Amino acid sequence: MTTTDNTTQKHTRYTAEQVDDFERTGQWDTGSLASHLDELATNGPDRIALTDRNSTLTRGELHDQSRRLALSLKKLGISHGDRVQVQLPNWNEFVVIYLALARLGAVLVPTMPVYRGDEVKFVIDNSGAKMSIVTANFRHFDYQTMIEDIRATTPALENVVIVRGETTGSALSYDDLIAGDHVPTDAELGPLPSSNDTHAVIYTSGTESRPKGCEHTFATMSFTARRLATDVFQLTEDDIMFMPTPVTHATGLAAGVMLPLLYGAAIHLVDVWEPNDGLRRIAEYQTTVSMSATPFLQMALAALKADPTHDVSSMRVWASAGAPIPEALLREWHAFFPGCLALPVYGNSEALIVTAMQHDDPGEKALTSDGRPASGVTLEIRDEAGVALGEGQEGEITFRSPGMLLGYWNDPEKTDAAIGPDGFFHSGDLGRVDGGYLRVTGRIKDLIIRGGLNISAREVEENAAYHPGIQAIAAVSMPDERMGEKVCAFIVPAGEERVSIGELAAYLQNERHIAPPKCPERIIFIDELPTTATGKVKKFELRQLASLPVEA
Repeated sequence: MTTTDNTTQKHTRYTAEQVDDFERTGQWDTGSLASHLDELATNGPDRIALTDRNSTLTRGELHDQSRRLALSLKKLGISHGDRVQVQLPNWNEFVVIYLALARLGAVLVPTMPVYRGDEVKFVIDNSGAKMSIVTANFRHFDYQTMIEDIRATTPALENVVIVRGETTGSALSYDDLIAGDHVPTDAELGPLPSSNDTHAVIYTSGTESRPKGCEHTFATMSFTARRLATDVFQLTEDDIMFMPTPVTHATGLAAGVMLPLLYGAAIHLVDVWEPNDGLRRIAEYQTTVSMSATPFLQMALAALKADPTHDVSSMRVWASAGAPIPEALLREWHAFFPGCLALPVYGNSEALIVTAMQHDDPGEKALTSDGRPASGVTLEIRDEAGVALGEGQEGEITFRSPGMLLGYWNDPEKTDAAIGPDGFFHSGDLGRVDGGYLRVTGRIKDLIIRGGLNISAREVEENAAYHPGIQAIAAVSMPDERMGEKVCAFIVPAGEERVSIGELAAYLQNERHIAPPKCPERIIFIDELPTTATGKVKKFELRQLASLPVEA
C-alpha cells in the first residue's frame, strides 16, 4: 500500500521558521515521551503513576515494563515509523503499550473499543499497521476472533498481541512480552525519536462515511498538553487525573495519558463508565482533575443529586469537551460540586485544543461561551466566501495552531480541502466571538455527536440502505438529555413490513459490523424524504421533526 511520505508532509505543514519559533517559545516540547518517563522514574520511582481496578503501577514499574515491551516489539520487527493499531479499554496496559511504541519511535494508531470489524479493518488498511494489539474479550464482544478474521485478508498485518486473555492460533501474549526482570538499555532499544517524528494517527469520523487519520507528532500533541496543564488545570505532580473518556480517543489520549506523564501527575483509568461507580472511585483514589465529554458531567451530576453522600471533595477541575455545556447544567454543577470548576474546552482531533475557559476567566463566561483561544492559536470566524467576520457575527470557525495535525494520513486531497493555503483549518463548525470568547452555535458538517463520539450520518445511511426492508433512509441528530444527541432514522419502507429498532440494530452490528452507538435509537417512517430541487435531502426539516417528542 502506498503511504504518505511523512518527512515531506511535515515540511509542507510547518516551515523551518515556524518550527524554530514553536520550539523557542516553548509551545512545542523538544524532548520525547520516553525521556519524560525516564526523568519521572529517576526522580520518584516509587510514586504511584497509574491505577485501574486491576492493578497499580509505580513510575519505576511503568518505566521498566514499557522498556521490556519495547524490546520485545523490536524483536518482532516493529521499528521507527511503523504503525501499530491498539484497541483496548482504559486499562493500565494501554499506557505501557503507548510508552513502548513512543520509545521505539513507532506510531500509535488508537482505535475505540466500540468499533467493530468493518471500521477496524479500514483503520488497519488505511494506516498500514503491521501489528494489532487487542483484548480477547470485553463487554461480551470477542475481539480476538474479529482481529483474526481481519488478519486473514490483510497480509500487511504481521502480528496480533492479546491483552488479558488466552491466545489462540498464532496470536502472541502481552504478558509474555513484558515478562522478566531485565530492563533494556538505550543501546538495546536504539536512539530516541525526534519530537517532530510522527507520533500517533488518530482516526476521527466526520461528514464522510469513512474516518480520516489525523497525523500528529509528539510536538503537536505536546502543545495541547502544555495548554491544558497551564491554562485549564494548573497541573502539578500532586494531581491525580480521573479518566473515564476512552484513552483511544483524542481527548483521552492527550488529556488522560500524555498530559499527566509530561507533568508527573498520577492517572486513574475507568474502563466502564457508570456514574455512581465513578463517584465512588473519585473518593477512593482521591482524584483531583478530569476531562470528558459533556454527558459524563451530566450523569455525574445526576448521580450526586440522587445520592449527596458521595464524597467528591478532592475534585477541583473537570473540563468538558465534545459539545457545549448547557447553562442549566453549569449552574447546577456549581451548587453540587462547589469546589470543582467545570470548564468548557473546544477542539477536535485535528487540533485537540482550540479554545478553553481558563482559571483567571470570569466565572459567568463559562455560562455563555466555550472559552477563549489558547495561547498560540489564531481564531477567525469566516463567511462562505472565506472573509473574516466581525464581533458577534456567526460564521465558520477557522484557526491556526501549533497543535494542528500534519495532515490526514495518506489523503492529501482531504488535507488540502481542510487546511487553506494560509494555514487556517476549516472546522465545519459554526460560531461567533464576543469580547474575545468563542461560542459554538452549530455545525455545517452532517455530524451527530453522541456522548462525545462523532457519528457520520452518511455512514449510518450507507450501511442501513443495504437492509432489504429499507427503500430510502436519512439519518439526523435528535436531542437527548443524557447523551447530548442520538441517531434518528427517517425511513421509507421497501414494502408493507416495517423494520423495528431492534432488527435494524442487530442488522447493522451483525451484518454491517458497525459500532452499537452508531445505530439509530428512533425510527420515523415517512412516505418520501423531503428534497430540494437538486435532489438533496432537506435535513433541516428532518432535524426539526426529530426534535419533537415521541407520541404516546
